[in-house]
Amino acid sequence: MEEELKEWENKGVEGHFDHSKSRPWLTTDEYVLEQCSHLIGAHKEETVVMNSLSVNLHLMMVPFYTPTKQRNKIVIEARSFPSDLYIALSQIRFHGFEPETSLVQLKPREGEETFRNEDIIEYINKHGDEIALVLFPGVQYYTGQYFDIKGITKAAHEKGCRVGFDLAHTVGNIPLQLHDWEVDFACWCSYKYLNSGPGGIGGCFVHSKHAEAKDLPRFAGWWGHDLNTRFQMNSEDFHPIPGAFGYRLSNPPVLCVAALLASLEIFEEASISRLRKKSLLLTGYLELLIATEIGKDHVTIITPSDPNQRGCQLSLVFKKDVSGVAKELESEGVICDVRKPYVLRVAPVPLYNCFTDVRKFVSILKKVVASENM
Repeated sequence: MEEELKEWENKGVEGHFDHSKSRPWLTTDEYVLEQCSHLIGAHKEETVVMNSLSVNLHLMMVPFYTPTKQRNKIVIEARSFPSDLYIALSQIRFHGFEPETSLVQLKPREGEETFRNEDIIEYINKHGDEIALVLFPGVQYYTGQYFDIKGITKAAHEKGCRVGFDLAHTVGNIPLQLHDWEVDFACWCSYKYLNSGPGGIGGCFVHSKHAEAKDLPRFAGWWGHDLNTRFQMNSEDFHPIPGAFGYRLSNPPVLCVAALLASLEIFEEASISRLRKKSLLLTGYLELLIATEIGKDHVTIITPSDPNQRGCQLSLVFKKDVSGVAKELESEGVICDVRKPYVLRVAPVPLYNCFTDVRKFVSILKKVVASENM
């Protein structure tokens, strides 16, 4: 970011074309694509950084949610993040349908906190002819459950449905193969596991099978237009760049891209496969210590115990309001995430947490639970 600010100081607008670090601002977003594509298991031309997560979900639903009288339902999960719910509701109403009939919110089985993947697939198989779009998270933000992206996508495509994923809690957390799994589109943010700073730039994946589909509806902007004629202001015809780049609207914020580049260089060095290997060990260690040091009388874990169905998050449920616990933890230098009234999300992130951190956390939590008489 300091390099870009220095470039602005010395070059001004000329930094768009003449850049001392060989990152001219005209193509600034292209310098993060290789690292991004490695994290999501995609081709570079299927990957783009732009806007923010919710904006990108709306933009991707323009081509991929095209409801008809027979096929107009959006399938989401009932505990989806509020912004995803708002997006689905507003898209349904925008197209002239009613949420009461066009929005399906799947729930886990009675008495269970997390989904069985076979139940999701069974619903798609049974009702697929009515479904226009399946829109699921990769990792459920509240429970930490990692969904079977490949299986859900395959089942939906077999019934003629489009499939998109919100990967806010997935990218940088779990290795992905979006191209091989043939996901239609996916969106994510970069300020959670990707560590690019608050409000960092978002990303999109659009499968290469849609790269040349110029008939897909989209909201067009000049940064998605063919670079060879982009600056010819007398043309009324939009000529989209093939692939994900054709969905860009405007030039990306250089400082946001620079912050993302700094983070992605670290991910490239560490590698997502090595991070995942460490993540499995860290989270398993945390689970073991909570079970043996604190116990179910005080805390229950609603995140799946199967390591293949979770990332590096465990969601702990307390018997009393968790606010007091969180406040005590913070006074000890421990930052977790509160989901009132009873859930504390704990994430031993492998990029910067170690086993000693996990051990110290459980020791502090044990002391706090005892003092709170929980």
